[in-house]
Amino acid sequence: MRSSVEIYNVRTGRAREVWQTDKLVEAPNFSPDGSYLLLNGDGLLWRLPLDGGEVVKVDTGFAVNCNNDHGISPDGTEIVISDKTEFGKSTIYILPIEGGKPRLVTENQPSYWHGWSPDGRQLAYCGIRDDLFDIYTISVDGGAETRLTHGEGRNDGPDYSADGQWIYFNSSRTGLMQIWRIHPDGSGLEQVTSDNQGNWFAHPSPSNDKVLLLSYDPSVFDHPRDLDVRLRLMDMDGGNLKTLFELFGGQGTINVPCWSPDGDEFAYVRYFPVRS
Repeated sequence: MRSSVEIYNVRTGRAREVWQTDKLVEAPNFSPDGSYLLLNGDGLLWRLPLDGGEVVKVDTGFAVNCNNDHGISPDGTEIVISDKTEFGKSTIYILPIEGGKPRLVTENQPSYWHGWSPDGRQLAYCGIRDDLFDIYTISVDGGAETRLTHGEGRNDGPDYSADGQWIYFNSSRTGLMQIWRIHPDGSGLEQVTSDNQGNWFAHPSPSNDKVLLLSYDPSVFDHPRDLDVRLRLMDMDGGNLKTLFELFGGQGTINVPCWSPDGDEFAYVRYFPVRS
């Protein structure tokens, strides 16, 4: 086995396996009705039914180089993807939930999607412009992008709080990667974590009371795969930060929003070492 897709219940503290495969799969999103997970693998998207059914490929049209930055709209009618087929760099598109032709959203590349506003009108993403990694937002209809950070270290992984008041993201502006948050209008910047771990991919829960994040040892640069990492949970303001469990993972484990609709559970991917 290479990948184990699992679900952890924050109320009971228990995890369950839902699928194991010898393929490399990444970044599970819960569907809004909680009936399936959306994953990427081999440059494509896949639906994993939670009732035990077969995994089904999603029709993404010409987009066959999808990375692990994808998600489902709040109303469950559309999918956002990040794909490099058309321009050779990661570009954000939207397509119907049932699959179909992708519609271009970001004209500037590379752009890596990470969050969808609760009202369904805006997307948050990491854009690399002139070698600077910054947080941007854009209308789901495309157009001009709004820049929220301005090269203060590397900024990545933005995700909206359920009330739409905050965008959480990770930034290296103070040295080690930590979790920060900012209002969607660019005001109110706050540092949320400040410890001796490399903290990435903060995902606020649908109940707007907790934030999930992935943490690396401080010696690790970037967010590689196949390392011992920790999944941690904290209050919205960074209080009561605790480790839920350790696992062999990293890149692909929780890159994108992964909470269940009721906020009781989250999905993640555990990896097994590559055998030579």
